[in-house]
Amino acid sequence: MHQQYQRPSRMRQIVLAGSLALASLSASAATTLTIAALNNPDMIELKKLAPAFEQQNPDIKLNWVVLEENVLRQRVTTDIATNSGKFDVMMIGTYEAPIWAKKGWLYPMDKLSADYDLNDVVKTARDGLSYGGKLYALPFYVESSMTFYRKDLFSKLGLTMPEKPTYTQIADYAKALKEKGGVYGICLRGKAGWGENMAFLSTLINTNGGRWFDEKWHPTIDSPEWKKSVGFYVDLLQKYGPPGASTNGFNENLTLFASGKCGMWIDATVAAGMLFNPKESQVADKVGFAMAPTGVTPKGSSWLWSWSLAIPKSSKQEAAAKQFVQWATSKDYIKLVAKDLGWTSVPPGTRISTYKQPEYQKAAPFASFVLNAIQSANPNDATLKKVPYSGIQFVGIPEFQSFGTVVGQSISGALAGNTTVDAALKAGQAAANRAVVQGGYQK
Repeated sequence: MHQQYQRPSRMRQIVLAGSLALASLSASAATTLTIAALNNPDMIELKKLAPAFEQQNPDIKLNWVVLEENVLRQRVTTDIATNSGKFDVMMIGTYEAPIWAKKGWLYPMDKLSADYDLNDVVKTARDGLSYGGKLYALPFYVESSMTFYRKDLFSKLGLTMPEKPTYTQIADYAKALKEKGGVYGICLRGKAGWGENMAFLSTLINTNGGRWFDEKWHPTIDSPEWKKSVGFYVDLLQKYGPPGASTNGFNENLTLFASGKCGMWIDATVAAGMLFNPKESQVADKVGFAMAPTGVTPKGSSWLWSWSLAIPKSSKQEAAAKQFVQWATSKDYIKLVAKDLGWTSVPPGTRISTYKQPEYQKAAPFASFVLNAIQSANPNDATLKKVPYSGIQFVGIPEFQSFGTVVGQSISGALAGNTTVDAALKAGQAAANRAVVQGGYQK
């Protein structure tokens, strides 16, 4: 009897061992993608909706690293430059994509699934994320810049915002709003960073006839155009802006405007979706909009940027990462956001089909305005005088990340009252000159 019972027991052991092996195999087959993401409302929504992707792809797990803008840029740059492979998907922009593609750091976004419909993606966005005729990132949202203002306060004070305001008019409105409107006259980025305060300031300098470098790569940061622009900006914010403006970036100003504390705000078009959404904004029914202001020229007065998803060559999970990136930038994802937050809040600027949606046109009065701003921004003709670089609110060379931040820090210091505008620009001039001399740009 004992012999007879021994054999089933062995069989059970074999079956059990086989089951454990299969379970182990299945567990090891699950791919974990680590995503470096930006801490802003659109990306927080992506993280919130991402379980839908995991349900569709049970073999892929997502690990999120959500970071503030300046920190994100620092971390992903360090990671990709050192080939450390901490991230499988990175949120980068129109500045990094062509530079990193040229260095061979990114996988090309080719062989996309047939239903992705790449031709539906706005051409300006694709061009900004390409190098050598190949696409290296897929746009999550695309933005230009524009002027937001409080229609109710303008009406109450007898002010009229033109479709194309000038900075002189903006200063007059800011004064009236602060003195008689009971709000901060204007909110602008003051937080130091090449993509924070320098994004706005570069457009102000462009429209005032300035530029970062002359045709021979000599920096022009101590030029009259820069002094006029930065002096105007510091004076405007110190007189009519919120206290502590030197620490405010996009997120902080979004909160101030959405809670009714700002009369005007010049910033990214992507904010429109948040400001017009009553779930996210206390002033949703009081927001007016106009083009980004101009000075002596309309050239370079509004920026062009795309927060995009890219896959670094250091990732060992290219196929799974590409699957996720396509999902996050697809027509279906846009519909998912519309279902969750409403059409007002879908990621803007990426797909022509979004702008053809009757629901989007109805929910977003700014839709065609924003699309036009994105499509008309020209990174190759953004200054009054000729320049040797491309980019509107940045200089498209690897060194810019470093010296652009130094200049941003100096100007933020001037805004905080810790130094003068002249001293800040002198420090910026030296930093930029050192960078291009070391980089071999000056001949």
